[in-house]
Amino acid sequence: MAEYQAPLRDIRFVLNETFAADQLWQSLPGLNGAIDAETADAMLEEAGKITSQTIAPLNRNGDEEGAQWKDGVVTTPAGFKQAYTTYAEGGWVGLAGNPEYGGLGMPKALGVQVEEMVYGANSSFALYIALTAGSTLALDAHGSEELKQTYLPNMYAGTWAGTMCLTEPHAGTDLGIIRTKAVPQADGSYAVTGTKIFITGGEHDLTENIIHLVLAKLPDAPAGPKGISLFLVPKFLVNEDGSLGERNAVSCGSIEHKMGIKGSATCVMNFDDAKGYLIGELNKGLNAMFTMMNYERLSIGIQGIGCAEASYQSAVAYARDRIQSRAPTGAVQPDKAADPIIVHPDVRRMLLTMKAMTEGSRAFSTYVGMQLDTSKFAEDEQIRKKGEDLVALLTPVAKAFFTDVGFESCVHGQQVFGGHGYIREWGQEQLVRDVRIAQIYEGTNGIQALDLMGRKTVANGGAFFKVFAEEIQGFIADNAEGAMAEFVQPLQAALDNLRQLTDEVIERSKANPNEVGAASVEYLHTFGYTAYAYMWARMAKAALAAVENDSDGFYQAKLSTARFYFKRLLPRIHSLSEAVRAGSEVLFELEATQF
Repeated sequence: MAEYQAPLRDIRFVLNETFAADQLWQSLPGLNGAIDAETADAMLEEAGKITSQTIAPLNRNGDEEGAQWKDGVVTTPAGFKQAYTTYAEGGWVGLAGNPEYGGLGMPKALGVQVEEMVYGANSSFALYIALTAGSTLALDAHGSEELKQTYLPNMYAGTWAGTMCLTEPHAGTDLGIIRTKAVPQADGSYAVTGTKIFITGGEHDLTENIIHLVLAKLPDAPAGPKGISLFLVPKFLVNEDGSLGERNAVSCGSIEHKMGIKGSATCVMNFDDAKGYLIGELNKGLNAMFTMMNYERLSIGIQGIGCAEASYQSAVAYARDRIQSRAPTGAVQPDKAADPIIVHPDVRRMLLTMKAMTEGSRAFSTYVGMQLDTSKFAEDEQIRKKGEDLVALLTPVAKAFFTDVGFESCVHGQQVFGGHGYIREWGQEQLVRDVRIAQIYEGTNGIQALDLMGRKTVANGGAFFKVFAEEIQGFIADNAEGAMAEFVQPLQAALDNLRQLTDEVIERSKANPNEVGAASVEYLHTFGYTAYAYMWARMAKAALAAVENDSDGFYQAKLSTARFYFKRLLPRIHSLSEAVRAGSEVLFELEATQF
């Protein structure tokens, strides 16, 4: 099994050459000049070292040993605590945090690269960090000044961790029916009582305190989602001087035994009149929590990219080394008993699919990160609004499409190994198990597709989609001639198809609301492949500009992979589009008793 190495060369190409991210950062006064190309490169180099050298070597052991629960205490796998301490001491937990409270204030377009490296190195380890980063985002956006002063500095420092407590045994996606209660107390706090399940990092030994963000309802709250509030419930109460006080009435009842991500503690958390503090306004908790949820959805999407990259690296190394049979065109290594399997067309099909989809995903995650930076830091209202609209539109695509194609890539990587891919020692079967959850948690991919199709497209008459489509159309107009034609022409056809498909679903849904759900998954995939075509056209443009000075073949490989994407992967939109156009009727011909 090849050891994971952070893909720094490709990350730099995407950030610097494809998107000129540093120019965007310099144009955003809200960043206060905190980052430039040189600083970003140095940070990426350091992140590459710690992920490859410190975190990645713990991945196999984390899977074999797993998180352990005994009498309410959770122990992480050997080495996790030391690696976490090293990571936190480097300031990485607070990478994108608010500098007013000790965060580094780095842009999201840089943050997504670091996230990918950590997920690629060790998904279980990455989840502890991701939940803390997401909870600090919600607290910074909606918490009182007192709460932010008390909790954010230690959370950014990695001394304290964070969680997100939404799901209950009877309430997953439908949060409006949660039963956890919060009763007002005389001192302004709340007594929080209830049980939450599937809580990532709900209990562990990595930090001295864990800060839970908990959805609950007051006794007299309105029914449904409108009655949900958000509370901060610490594992240990915090004294006025900032020191830790007594243990709060929060306990871990058990941890789940899972298919994958075994080093990540997935906890059942019990709150028994635990002291909590309101975040934001009463009955507006869902809005506050979705600040965190949207971050986590992008982060979990990036888990798909990281796992796919790790799988690809191992599969390529194996395909170059493993000899089986001769190439169809004759012996490539006549001095050996057989040729390496990388000569065989089907192996190349799998490797190129992995390479094209993973590099397309990396470009798209960077693009979404740039929109987040624009929506957060731009001073021009029109520019900021465009960023907000694109973030709203693209977040469900990023979460679902990254993880769907990430899983596909990991399965391809396992397949390249043949029988050895099914054996634990090679690591590919772990990646398949680890990445599978990413299609399920933080809102299943079916829910993401429904969000894209229903809320983000049909509900506003395609307004968000038009913003994205107009940007792509502008790129096509500016690059229609010369060497770019081979990439721009199929991009135009794909965009035209997606426009037509969008209009058709919007129109059909007026007469039949089932059309939204029936179209959603295939529509999201059609959208994803079209968006990746835009990413690959932009990468091809950057590669064409540099290919004459291609000392190591990087740019030629980029162009060849772009051609593979447009000729072999983008055509998938045709079958997907036909499935959308088939409508919803065929889904409802059977009675429930006939299944």
